[in-house]
Amino acid sequence: MLSYHATCSKVEVDRLKAAKIPLSSELGIDEFHFNDFSLDNDAMITASLRMFLELGVVQKFKIDYEVLCRWLLTVRKNYRTVAYHNWRHAFNVSQCMFVMITTATFQDVLSDAEILALMVGCLCHDLDHRGTNNAFQAKTGSALALLYGTSATLEHHHFNHAVMILQSEGHNIFANLSSKEYSNMMQLLKQAILSTDLTLHFERRTKFFEHVLSGEFSWAVEGHREVLRSMLMTACDLGAVTRPWEVSKQVAELVTSEFFEQGDRERSELKLTPAAIFDRNRKDELPALQLEWIDGICKPLYQALLKLNRKLTPMVDGIDGNRKKWQELCLSYQQTRRASVSSQSNDPDQNTKSSDDAETSELPKKAEKTAQVKNTEFGSKSDCREVLRCRANKEACNDKAASDENKTLSGRK
Repeated sequence: MLSYHATCSKVEVDRLKAAKIPLSSELGIDEFHFNDFSLDNDAMITASLRMFLELGVVQKFKIDYEVLCRWLLTVRKNYRTVAYHNWRHAFNVSQCMFVMITTATFQDVLSDAEILALMVGCLCHDLDHRGTNNAFQAKTGSALALLYGTSATLEHHHFNHAVMILQSEGHNIFANLSSKEYSNMMQLLKQAILSTDLTLHFERRTKFFEHVLSGEFSWAVEGHREVLRSMLMTACDLGAVTRPWEVSKQVAELVTSEFFEQGDRERSELKLTPAAIFDRNRKDELPALQLEWIDGICKPLYQALLKLNRKLTPMVDGIDGNRKKWQELCLSYQQTRRASVSSQSNDPDQNTKSSDDAETSELPKKAEKTAQVKNTEFGSKSDCREVLRCRANKEACNDKAASDENKTLSGRK
């Protein structure tokens, strides 16, 4: 059971219950190019209510409105005030899922139970996130690592935290489901939350890409549906990369800020040199790392989903536009560094920097190389997948990989 301090107050519930809920169009949540920073904390709660109402799941599953209000408020309260993996991120992921279900009409093929599980999964997928990733849990031997092991440590914690909220008095939005429906719903919810672990994503995406490319994907096959739901969760979790440039860039900076804090702890507490994306001393490499993130992980996923559903075109267009911006920043940084090297070339004291500058000049080339390592339209080769897994996922890399690949992508968790 949750403590008193982790649950919302009766006053909050009564106020939300009595509030007028704006339409989706008024909130802007029916758009692919939603501004992740356009709503305040309270507006995100009312927008969440609107999404549940508009999807019809409140009526379909006889969810008590007061219980739904209480559950939403308590879910929000159980997100910590970290830079990125917070309530705003959870809401934005759920908004992305909402627009994919409605505007892109995935609701025509997903069942009501799948839709509810995906929406609840999005809102709960990072509950109680501490601002550090799975690799950090393993390195530090944290309480979470000891409790859940080193495989999908955080994701298991997020799911268990979601269950704890549901089991708290007055919070069970699934209370009116039959025993069979409830069991199925919890299984769907667990699959949804655990699928946000990028390790699982890499294990599943190759087969998914093959099914899509070959035209063998079938909604009638439960195994195919399960993998598709996992891909939708990841697409929404990474959805900021498809947003308008100013929004997408701001999100990337928030992610980086949180990563730098982890890197500082790795340096001070563990006496380790952080990988590039966690190292604030290498912050100028962000554009090149973002290019690798887009080319190696994000773009292939959205291209695959686009092949299944052409209404997702705005997401692919968004990621293409943002990639061009990161490429421009990458080239600009390269030119600045070259100018700096040139101005210092006559200073003997600066000669020791030459090797670093040479490495920097290669950043755009390294970013482009990731995109070239492919064996299908959107399927990276297994060796590339392993490199990206090591850089971007939430598991610890071995010493050799950490040495060879000291350029961690801006992965999630």
